[in-house]
Amino acid sequence: MIKRTYRERDMERYAEFRRMIASQFSERTQQMVDSALAFAGEKMQPYTRYDGTPMMNHDVGVARIVAEEIGLGRNSTIASILHDVMRITNREQPDKVGELSETIRRQWGDEVLGIIVGLCKISDIKLKVAKEQASDFRDMIVSYSEDPRVILIKLADRLDVMRSLDMFPPQKRRKKSWESLNLYAQIAHKLGLYNIKSELEDLSLKYLEPESYRHIVGKLEETESERRTFIAKFIAPVLERLDADGIKYHVKSRTKSVFSIFQKMRKQNVPFEGVYDIFALRIIIDCEPEREKTLCWTVYSHIGSIYTPNPDRMRDWITIPKSNGYESLHTTVTDGHGRWVEIQIRTERMDEVAERGIAAHWRYKGVKQGGMGADEWLRRLREMLEDTTHSLAKRFDAKPSSGEIFVFTPNGDIRKLPEGATVLDFAFDIHTSLGSICVGGKINNRAVPIKETLRNGDICEVLTRKDQTPKADWLNICVTSKARTKIRAYLREEQMKQARMGREELERKIKNWKLSTTIDEAVAYLGKYFKIRRGTEVYMMIATQKIEISQVKDILSRWLSGEEAEQRRAAAAEAEERRAQSNAARAVERSSDALIIDDRIGSIEYKLAKCCNPIKGDDIFGFVTISSGITIHRSDCPNAARLKERYPYRVMPARWRDEASGSFRVTIAVTAQDTPGLANTITEVVSRDLKLNIRTMSFSSRSDGSASGSITVEVPGTGIVDMLLHAVRRIKGVRNAYRVN
Repeated sequence: MIKRTYRERDMERYAEFRRMIASQFSERTQQMVDSALAFAGEKMQPYTRYDGTPMMNHDVGVARIVAEEIGLGRNSTIASILHDVMRITNREQPDKVGELSETIRRQWGDEVLGIIVGLCKISDIKLKVAKEQASDFRDMIVSYSEDPRVILIKLADRLDVMRSLDMFPPQKRRKKSWESLNLYAQIAHKLGLYNIKSELEDLSLKYLEPESYRHIVGKLEETESERRTFIAKFIAPVLERLDADGIKYHVKSRTKSVFSIFQKMRKQNVPFEGVYDIFALRIIIDCEPEREKTLCWTVYSHIGSIYTPNPDRMRDWITIPKSNGYESLHTTVTDGHGRWVEIQIRTERMDEVAERGIAAHWRYKGVKQGGMGADEWLRRLREMLEDTTHSLAKRFDAKPSSGEIFVFTPNGDIRKLPEGATVLDFAFDIHTSLGSICVGGKINNRAVPIKETLRNGDICEVLTRKDQTPKADWLNICVTSKARTKIRAYLREEQMKQARMGREELERKIKNWKLSTTIDEAVAYLGKYFKIRRGTEVYMMIATQKIEISQVKDILSRWLSGEEAEQRRAAAAEAEERRAQSNAARAVERSSDALIIDDRIGSIEYKLAKCCNPIKGDDIFGFVTISSGITIHRSDCPNAARLKERYPYRVMPARWRDEASGSFRVTIAVTAQDTPGLANTITEVVSRDLKLNIRTMSFSSRSDGSASGSITVEVPGTGIVDMLLHAVRRIKGVRNAYRVN
């Protein structure tokens, strides 16, 4: 009897929704929707929203958007009704999830259950209001949506929340608005769901910038009737010309969204009246493909002969379409009385592409071999929105895979790692000091070793121990370059420590044994004896007891007793040669004259350091290495301070020889607006104008519409570098250029 009361109450409450379902779906679907409403109504009966209304109102609101506004079918609608049942059960009664899943599978099928599970995964993501992580969260939301319907329902869910945001506490309104603007509106835009995207943006602005929102809405309402009258009068002479030419067309008009107007006002620093394109007119031509360009330019000429265009606002995307395939002519004209109107000219085919296509405002990078990248995934999904639900469900079986995973810290920060990354990679990604003492971790509260592979969406906690240090076999565990670089650096430092300890121990033992030899002679002979090239390796083997000290004593004693006089003489000669080189270096160091580059001093040769790539004209110094002569560094080299502090006795002054010549490579970093032909323009300036040889050039696009990259150029010296930087900075669209090395 109680169940029947629940059912009757919910059927009556949601009668309007049920009528909509009845008008769009079969009788069988209506019955399944009614059973879902009854089931959810019973399960959700104790739960209410912030204003005291049933939580079910939200679920039905989502289902209505899914069915009516997005156009998905039966399974998506039912999943929308039931998704909060699963979410709340998972939160409050996790032991009941299995039973609930089986009930849903039995009554409504595997597809419905799969969609619900996908929605719960996204709901578990703890979003933090951090702009620098917005792109990663967008990527992650897409990566969780193995079934494309999941992400569409999640957009509907967020839209219903924003439509009823007034009932939420003030602190939640701002957080929800930030998420909607920076995450969900961006995904909707990518999918081509422009109505949902615009509504999410406008509602977000309402709560994030309430005064600006009210101002713009008020202005639009004040000018609405005036705009209608103006548009009809404005377009009339243009249409007369088109009719006279026999051009088939139709006209659309649209008012810019509140958020778009707000952005224009802020970006251009102008009032509402200073925004040119509050509204726009679109003239859409019906013609054969071979006549498209001709007729578009014909319409453009008619408009230009009637009204005065603003040449700075003219956009030709017919001759060269946008990267996403968008084709159109845009012009902004004035009626001669200070009123500006944007007019878009395109054909039916171009309009269809524009309506169905996707704008490239933010991009996913990398497509896993054998998988599908997120960009391709969204493109295919957008195309399928025009198909039936059954087609959508049957044809789409690919999961977005970009070769990346997203892992959370216990406090909700997201870290992007390559597929195959381990707990140890995660620890080093957070901080080197954390990785160095990592002994294991907890993945979703489950204890695991450092080599455990992470999966998308895992919550990982790093376990540490103060006496832990990096090991050589860690290089076989880590896959990230950051972790491997830090481990190698630590191992090298440890090797140097061991070498110093080994040398100190050998020196002490030779003195205690009262052997008539020097440390250099002894190491030279031991190296020959054990067939080891470098003396440091001998020291390390002594320090790590790979060579027993008693064995060393025996070998050196037999050698010094005359049993191997020839070997001793050879070792003494080699030691003498090393001392000569060392003395030459010290002599150079003590000399008041600086090392002159391009000359040789004694038997010591110089080479240019790769860490800072000094070129003629740079302020430089020399550093005496153990085995590679003298290395020349720039005085502002990143390693300069460390070398001078730790090894002051090995640092020597140096200067360039006046007549030194040749070519040096210099790398400059460039940030600029991501405009077509940027790389070509830079190439012309460097190669044609400055007559410099470009060795390498690489640029990549960013999500914010900018591009960054680097150029490696051959130069004769520093004098030309300043000219190069000045010339590049003057290029239109370039924001900054600076020398990297």
